[in-house]
Amino acid sequence: MGCYRPFVVKVVLIVAAALVGFWFVVIPLFERIAPRSVVRRYQRLAMPLFRGSAGFVPGFGIVETIGRRTGERRRVPVGGRMRRDTFWFVAGIGRKTSYVRNIESNPRVRVKVRGRWREGTAYLCPEDNARKRRFTVSPANGFFLWVAGGEPLTIRVELGKMTAAS
Repeated sequence: MGCYRPFVVKVVLIVAAALVGFWFVVIPLFERIAPRSVVRRYQRLAMPLFRGSAGFVPGFGIVETIGRRTGERRRVPVGGRMRRDTFWFVAGIGRKTSYVRNIESNPRVRVKVRGRWREGTAYLCPEDNARKRRFTVSPANGFFLWVAGGEPLTIRVELGKMTAAS
């Protein structure tokens, strides 16, 4: 049994490296090259997979906006970081992103970080250096955004009280 352990460890490391390479290289390149309609379809399929864990995983959160046309709640997993009572994140393609347009229409949002929902007001920060900040708020997501390209935009959410989990 002991002689198979190095083989199993090697296989696990190869699979992990392949997944990391796929996640941080192939998918961002796909998002950079593919037509926007194809990327949007892919994201609608993929985002629900990350939505469940994003509010718990360090370096990520969920931003809930109110749809500018429908008035429905929209939840989007984002790479971001808490600094005291402020949540910072970077939108990879800036104002082209639906949730950024929702924030422009209605800046009242909810953010789920560390398993807790907090209400706040979002502010777009076009004067901020989003290309630099994307690596400081969430290094893994920052690398993804760097490979994927686009015109990043920093968003600051001033948070208030905590609300019940939902």
